[in-house]
Amino acid sequence: MRYKLTFVAGLAIGYVIGTRAGRERYEQLRKSARELAQNPAVRNAAESAAQGGREFAGKAFTSVSDKVGDKMPDSVAERVRSLREKTQRGLGEEDDWGTSNT
Repeated sequence: MRYKLTFVAGLAIGYVIGTRAGRERYEQLRKSARELAQNPAVRNAAESAAQGGREFAGKAFTSVSDKVGDKMPDSVAERVRSLREKTQRGLGEEDDWGTSNT
C-alpha cells in the first residue's frame, strides 16, 4: 500500500509541475528531443548498439541451439530459421523497429 501511495503522490506532483511548465516548455522539450534524435552521433551510437545486439543475439542463438539441439519443437525451430534468413537477406533494409541494418 505504501508503494501505491508513493506512486500516486509522485504522479500528482509530476502533473502539477507539468501544468505549471505549460505548453511552451513542453514544445521546447519536444524540439530538443527531436534534435537529439536527429544528431548523427546519437544515430551512429544507436546503430552501433543495435548491431552489437544483433551480433550478440546470433551468438546466443548458436549457443542455445547447440545445447538444445533436437529438443526444440519443429514449429519454433522453423520460425527462428525463417527470421534469421529474413534478416540475412535484408541487410541494409529497415527492420521491424524502423532502423536500418547497416
